[in-house]
Amino acid sequence: MSISAQMIKELRERTGAGMLDCKKALSETEGNADKAIEWLRKKGLSKAAKKAGRVAAEGLVFAYIHGEGRIGVLVEINSETDFVARNEEFKGFVSDIAMHIAATNPLAVTTEEFPPSAIEKEKAVLMAKAREEGKKEEMLEKIVGGQINKWLKEQCLLEQKFVKNPDVTVGEHLTNTIAKIGENIKIRRFVRYELGEGIEKKSEDFAAEVEAASKV
Repeated sequence: MSISAQMIKELRERTGAGMLDCKKALSETEGNADKAIEWLRKKGLSKAAKKAGRVAAEGLVFAYIHGEGRIGVLVEINSETDFVARNEEFKGFVSDIAMHIAATNPLAVTTEEFPPSAIEKEKAVLMAKAREEGKKEEMLEKIVGGQINKWLKEQCLLEQKFVKNPDVTVGEHLTNTIAKIGENIKIRRFVRYELGEGIEKKSEDFAAEVEAASKV
C-alpha cells in the first residue's frame, strides 16, 4: 500500500513521533492509523525500557505556583544530559508534572517511598471502619490489605491518572516522554505547599469573641 505524505503528517500530529517512525509504522500496519499508533507505542515502550537503567543526573528543579499563590510545588526531574534539560519538550514535561502534583497532592513518587507512618495511620483508620461495619475479625487483614494497596496507588504519583490526559498514568506519560526525547528521565522528588496547611484555624465564633474582648 502507498503511504502518502498526508497520512504521515496526520499520524505525526496525533503521536508526536518522528516522520520516519510514522512512515515505518504505517507501512507495517498497511496504512491503518490506529494500529500504527499502537505500533509506535510498543516501539516507544521498548526503547524506554532500555534507557531506564541509565544514569540521569542533569535536569531541572522547577517551581510552580497555582491559585494566586495558594499552592506551590517544587519538583526535581532528572535527565541524562544538560542538552535535554534545556529542550522545550523536556521543560514542558517538567511543568506538566508540577501542575499535576499541585492538582492531585500525591504523597510520594513511587509506592516504595511512602512514609511507613502514613501507611500505618491509614491502616488504623480502615481497620476501625471495617470493625464498625461489622466485618469479621479474621477477614480484616485481607480486606484492609486490599484497601491499602488501592490507596497507595491513588496516592502514588506514577500510578495516578495524568490530569492532562486521564487515559494514561503519570508513569505511562513518563515512559512515552522518554521514548520521544531519547534519554532516560527520572522524577526524583517533590514538595508541595498549600497555604494554611497544618494550621488549626479558629472558628468564626471564637474569632468574633476574641475581637469583642479586645475592644473592652
